[in-house]
Amino acid sequence: MTRAPEPTVYLVDDDAAVRDALAFLLSTVGLQVKAFGDGLALQDELEPGDVGCLLLDIRMPHLSGLQVQAQLRARGVDLPIIIMTGHGNVDLCRRAFQQGAVDFLEKPIDETALLEAVQRATRQHLRQRERAEASGEARSRLARLTDREREVLTGLMDGQTSKQSARILGIGARTVETHRASLFEKLEVHSLAELMRAYLNVVEPPAPDHP
Repeated sequence: MTRAPEPTVYLVDDDAAVRDALAFLLSTVGLQVKAFGDGLALQDELEPGDVGCLLLDIRMPHLSGLQVQAQLRARGVDLPIIIMTGHGNVDLCRRAFQQGAVDFLEKPIDETALLEAVQRATRQHLRQRERAEASGEARSRLARLTDREREVLTGLMDGQTSKQSARILGIGARTVETHRASLFEKLEVHSLAELMRAYLNVVEPPAPDHP
């Protein structure tokens, strides 16, 4: 696997004092922080491959936090978003979660709650990226299989023995064993458990984590 980018907390708040205080707090626990005064500056910086989380104030000039959130999703940026506001209400909270926010914090921010939310969101994003990369590699390896090897693989996933697969496919049991050995080599697995995990990562990807 390629090495993932270093996790970063992207912090957006138009209040410089709040922005500086939160950036300092996050840095004290070893988190890399990039701070911005508005959503426009953030969007110039972010790329779909970035890893970490986004701390986003709702009420800002130019673009509101909810507008920034919607635009980032449209661009394919999948950073977990933690919404911050000094004017929290049920409607804002509902809209933020509908657009994919993972948490909603009211100002003044509780330091412990903030750190826990950021660390949880960052871990979640790293796991999602690792699974996505593993799934992509497994899909690429599955593409190497011949049609017959795919049929043999399907039999393996259904729990068929070599003799059962041979009878169903109309080939010899030794031929089935040869195909099995070939698909193990192409998929770069060494056990049935590894094979099943690789197969299921493609056919039935695990559901996203929830904070």
